[in-house]
Amino acid sequence: MKTLLLLIQKEFTLELRRKAVISGIGLYLLSLIFICYLTFSLRQNSISEATWSALFWLAILFSVVNSVAKSFIGEKKGTFIYYYSIAGPHVIILAKIVYNTILCLFLSLTGFLLFSLFIDNPIQDKLIFILTLALTSFGFAAALSLISGIASKANNSNILMAVLSFPVVISILLLAIKITKNVLDGIDRSASTDELLNLLAINCILTALAYLLFPYIWRS
Repeated sequence: MKTLLLLIQKEFTLELRRKAVISGIGLYLLSLIFICYLTFSLRQNSISEATWSALFWLAILFSVVNSVAKSFIGEKKGTFIYYYSIAGPHVIILAKIVYNTILCLFLSLTGFLLFSLFIDNPIQDKLIFILTLALTSFGFAAALSLISGIASKANNSNILMAVLSFPVVISILLLAIKITKNVLDGIDRSASTDELLNLLAINCILTALAYLLFPYIWRS
């Protein structure tokens, strides 16, 4: 547990040092939302709930993928030797998942706040929506952390990352969009129970796969 916490702390320390990366992702998210604001404001049209949902999840998806994809791809080869000397593969992948979950959730909540300020906030059940953001962030983090580890061992890692992550990310995103539709329409919370449980199940499966498969990726 101590090693896990130290690795998570290391991730935050390195992220704070890479201010250009943080600023770039933040600027990308803010610019995208501001462009949406200008588009609908100049046309003097109130944005529909379906359009709001589509724009929101597009902004979050691209921001998350750009931030989490560098988990292992951006690491130097010497870093892996250092990791090998201080911790086992299970601890390393869990640290990456925890850190990326926090990062994804931060980006999602920031995006929601910016959408509420610049565009609109049609969400009627904020508790379920925030829970959806948390589960979706965890799913993205678990999937992309493992896929980033796989892609880092191959040539053309960025292309491989995009190809491998697409089917997993889409399945998580479809569930999140369905729950978002329910909270936008004001449907009772019980209608979203199945989707929330499916998201939780996918997260558990992805975490288990990452925990079991990463040691084999590590040895290669």
